[in-house]
Amino acid sequence: MTLSVLFVFSPHPREVVELQVTLEVGTTIAQALKSPELLAQPMPRGLNADGFGIWGKKVGSSHVLQDQDRLEIYRPLTVDPKVARRERFAKQGSKKAAGLFARRRTGAKAGY
Repeated sequence: MTLSVLFVFSPHPREVVELQVTLEVGTTIAQALKSPELLAQPMPRGLNADGFGIWGKKVGSSHVLQDQDRLEIYRPLTVDPKVARRERFAKQGSKKAAGLFARRRTGAKAGY
């Protein structure tokens, strides 16, 4: 028996690869990553045991895949999202009419 799994990963920012792969029943994520179809693809650097998800829910590499699963392979974050937001906010400033503050109500405080 075989099962069909959709692999989704992003080798580079703003680039998504979707690959439909047929595997044997009872295959784990770790075993699936060694399949010839996936080895031919440019995989994200820095894969670890926490970098996988099935339909958006985190799973480990020992998770057994089911038919019609959507396996997502996550890249590690290069920048903390909170830090990135603070930097964007500092760059645009609260007095300028840009980004979050483009549509300010008359008489309202900056940023609200």
